Amino acid sequence: MPVAPGALGAELNKLIRLGSPVVAAQMAQMGMGVVDTIMAGRASAHDLAGVALGGNIIWPSMILLMGVLMALTPTISRLHGAGRTADTGEVVRQGLWMAVVTSAAVLLLVSQAGTAYRFIGVDPDIIPLAEQYVLIASIGLPGVMFFNVFRYLCDGMGNTRPAMVVAFSALGLKIFLNWVFVFGNLGMPAMGGIGCAWSTAIVMWYECAAMLWVVSRPYYRQRTGLFSRFSLPDFKRIADLLRLGVPIGLTAFFEIAAFSMVTLLVARLGATAVAAQQIAFSINGVAFMIPLGLGMAASIRVGHELGAGRNDGARLAALVALGASLGYALLAAAVLVFGRESIVGLFTRDAEVAILGAQLLLFVALYQIVDDAQATAIGGLRGYKDTRIPMIIALCGYWGVALPVGAGLGLGWFGIELGVYGFWIGLALGLTVVAIALVWRLLRLSRRPWNYPHTLASAT
Repeated sequence: MPVAPGALGAELNKLIRLGSPVVAAQMAQMGMGVVDTIMAGRASAHDLAGVALGGNIIWPSMILLMGVLMALTPTISRLHGAGRTADTGEVVRQGLWMAVVTSAAVLLLVSQAGTAYRFIGVDPDIIPLAEQYVLIASIGLPGVMFFNVFRYLCDGMGNTRPAMVVAFSALGLKIFLNWVFVFGNLGMPAMGGIGCAWSTAIVMWYECAAMLWVVSRPYYRQRTGLFSRFSLPDFKRIADLLRLGVPIGLTAFFEIAAFSMVTLLVARLGATAVAAQQIAFSINGVAFMIPLGLGMAASIRVGHELGAGRNDGARLAALVALGASLGYALLAAAVLVFGRESIVGLFTRDAEVAILGAQLLLFVALYQIVDDAQATAIGGLRGYKDTRIPMIIALCGYWGVALPVGAGLGLGWFGIELGVYGFWIGLALGLTVVAIALVWRLLRLSRRPWNYPHTLASAT
């Protein structure tokens, strides 16, 4: 597929235009967790522990739901690219029904958080606070799910800026509400960690209201017909969306759960290892935002080009996104290698933690290429509406390779005990397997001719 240099540059500009707001929005969302950590920590260590434990229930649940609803983005982008924007309103209405049902299921699940804490053996003194945090914060889960449905409409139509603006305004509101509720200002009682829960729930519903206002503007309302009528649940359409979305949610869940499991296993090695690993994970999370944004941009661009009947355009979008991600990975790896000590120094003054954290950043640098490649490749595959096989690849790579190899090397199951380094070797190997498989599948699918009427019919 010969491509003119100008076409490469034009496609890269489109990806950057779509991906930059996504990155900024993700950073703002991460900032809310940082705000809770800082403010709850200033209240007391007990409050911080409760917020941290509560967050370990709320955030994975939210990410799983968001992944399921993410089926809306490639579906809407494909319809938009095919000139069928008026049909996207019905897709969104069915997405709202999905949000209602999935939110109800998760609310029922997280209501059992206390049982889970006691089963794991969490410190009994922390359980009441963590359980109360989960119950209060979960009030906002339906709101944030509705927010994401409206957000994916905007994203699918190629406008990712509204979500960024809403996310940053929500971050500002989060800081203010924490100041009011956590420390007891403006006449409110000081609630400590529970104040973080109330602010979280309120901010989630604020995001919903703000994005609802966006999609009610004439540009979206008139083109999509979103508010033209009321729709009862269409179980066939919902089933089609679930077939696409459930694997997306499970793929993200498998990855996050694997990293969480590594943290729990590393906790057996002592506080220094846990602290150093948390720092390395935090730095890796920041570096990961760029390829994550490119992956989401690739999903939108690939879906749009396929909807417009341009196979070559879809392949170009996927390959340019992948190439840009690999180029960024090389740059990020160099920064992490040569600046690792200074970077870790921003997080801790503990000499032992700093030394181990700097060493772990070498692993982060080592797997930047494969981690960034898999994030972008999986985004491109979503544009092709290919989600089931990537889910299986993620399950095998993270739970079939990363965790067993990491635990075996880290805890000495294979006769060699490498401690925390063993876990990171396992993560690097697992990510390599996932990246190779996903990139190979993306390259293979992008060469395939697509039957557009059939794929559009199955999308809606």
